[in-house]
Amino acid sequence: MPEDTDQALVARVQAGDRDAFNLLVARYQWKIGGVIARHVFDPRDVEDLCQEVFIRAYRALPGFRGDSLFYTWLYRIAVNSAKNFLASSGRRMRSASVAVEDAAQAGAAALRDGATPEGNILQRELSQCLQAALRNLPAVFREALLMREMDGLSYDEIAGVMGCPVGTVRSRIFRAREALSVELQARGF
Repeated sequence: MPEDTDQALVARVQAGDRDAFNLLVARYQWKIGGVIARHVFDPRDVEDLCQEVFIRAYRALPGFRGDSLFYTWLYRIAVNSAKNFLASSGRRMRSASVAVEDAAQAGAAALRDGATPEGNILQRELSQCLQAALRNLPAVFREALLMREMDGLSYDEIAGVMGCPVGTVRSRIFRAREALSVELQARGF
């Protein structure tokens, strides 16, 4: 329904409709939780931060101008909240390898029917190699690639989150993929 688009829901929230915000929360709570979980270890902290992100968003929504998509704006709040949380608690950003581990586990489920011990070992080695290669990428390359591949953001959305032109996003993702390919080939994958 057209009245259920993010833009329409945001307009309803700005007009004072709290139920419209509940719909936005229901639509994005799992995605935002996943974004935060890539940075923060403790599931309780993830839950608390997720709630904090939506509280911040609700408070800031009257000033939301729609220059970017709602999800892009919310994503930026989530990443900044995770960074602030880690900085205030004296911790570092969690490695991107967790998202890769999750993806490897999902892929492993698909292989279970015909999986062999050799295949399982190969899958585990590939996952470890990919995690190491991701850790070695410059942060801007890794972040752009993960936003594209794990979060499914468009190039325009990534540009909005990273505060750079779309061409720069395309370049960063290309270079990240190229570096991963070289690393995996060097290790025999």
